[in-house]
Amino acid sequence: MSFDLVLFGGTGDLAWRKLMPALFQAFRHGTLPPDGRIIGVGRDDLCAEQYRSLIRARFDKVELAKRPTEEEFTRFAALLEFVRMDLSGTQDYLRLRETLSGRQADTVLIYLATAPNLFTTVCEQLALCGLNSASTRIVLEKPLGHDLASNRAINESVRRGFSEKQIFRIDHYLGKPAVQNLFALRFGNSLFEPLWRREHIANIQITIAEDLGVEKRGAFYETTGALRDMVQNHALQLLCAIGMEPPINAHADAIRDEKLKVLRSLKPWTPETLAQNVIRGQYAGGTIAGAAVEAYRAETGVSPNSQTETFVALRTEISNWRWAGVPFYIRTGKRLAGRDARIVVNFRQTPHAIFSSQTGMANRLVINLQPKDGLELHLMAQGQSNRRNSQTLAPVQLDLDFDKRFGSERVGAYERLLLDVIDDRLNLFVRSDEQEEAWRWVEPILDYWSHDPQGPRPYAAGSWGPSASSAMIARDGFCWFEET
Repeated sequence: MSFDLVLFGGTGDLAWRKLMPALFQAFRHGTLPPDGRIIGVGRDDLCAEQYRSLIRARFDKVELAKRPTEEEFTRFAALLEFVRMDLSGTQDYLRLRETLSGRQADTVLIYLATAPNLFTTVCEQLALCGLNSASTRIVLEKPLGHDLASNRAINESVRRGFSEKQIFRIDHYLGKPAVQNLFALRFGNSLFEPLWRREHIANIQITIAEDLGVEKRGAFYETTGALRDMVQNHALQLLCAIGMEPPINAHADAIRDEKLKVLRSLKPWTPETLAQNVIRGQYAGGTIAGAAVEAYRAETGVSPNSQTETFVALRTEISNWRWAGVPFYIRTGKRLAGRDARIVVNFRQTPHAIFSSQTGMANRLVINLQPKDGLELHLMAQGQSNRRNSQTLAPVQLDLDFDKRFGSERVGAYERLLLDVIDDRLNLFVRSDEQEEAWRWVEPILDYWSHDPQGPRPYAAGSWGPSASSAMIARDGFCWFEET
């Protein structure tokens, strides 16, 4: 199968940090169809050879194991071309059409790695120039809008030129091997299904923590914040994977129908629950890995009076028969104590204690997403004792490390998702009604914050966020995983 991948934003940060390395890994693994062409699009005045040299230089910045040898890059570079374009000029789209028509590839993939405010312009121009045929697929990067209205406007504009089955809204978390294992855990095994409900589960915690700050993305983050950047998409997609009903099959719409039901079942916000169950924070100066780091307000591109949140913790519920009354806690932030992404399923304690248990939390399943990929099952077992007939229990932990079991050189998120676009598989991409429902649920939080004079609570870099986050979960009689 022949394909042309047109990469708008071909000289941008996402292209060289994520997309080009992912395409090269697919090329190295032999999974990228051989009859392909990758066309970078940008405003820079570059010829194809200059573009190849630029990409080659930037490969030196990726981790060593993923860098190409000279021989590998020479073969990969043969796929690369470059087209200079003014994204608002119709004539440049006509030139792009000529470039594409010269080869008549089976599939044309158009990846918009640009600012979202350009999506509407690009899609309108593509349609005007006839670059929206049935063989064309368009990939949209997040964030898709900054609220419900802007998200709807972008989706409506894109749908005027492309059908829903041609649109691939990417959330790279869904391409992570660990998230694939989450679906396999739930729907490929019968072990947990009888327990996967309110009668047996006390609470579920979703944590996406980063020890990095905003790096050089301060100006972008000022207009985004943690709620838009992480909760509205990544965290809610993880919540859907945990909370959804088994789909009738593995087809894209069957899976996305069930995720949509979860989003529609999230408990609506009230002024009282917003005040009690949503915590926002902003990192102050502190220490990470023994080194002093500066506060968010001191970062490049950030206002010294910024009210942007770099941390969010919240409590919600899924109002249906399976989950009614079970609290779901979501927490994400920058400059936290570690880089960890995990889902913790805390099962209820035994209804009647017949043993003398040592202190410790057991009856828990931990699904590690990053940096480690695997499962931990925490149980109670007979502890060591010198006393006769002792029936003291102690917590034990059973580990399944997927990286060790399957090898650490596994298909990365962007590699997997780009191959799925080429193969026309929509399973791991987000449908427009999912996105809109997520924005509908998040928007009351944004509205509440816009009228909240308190602003984000400060927290020391290298901590686990504001103390109010621990107080919120403690009101239910629980604590965060690391506080056990």
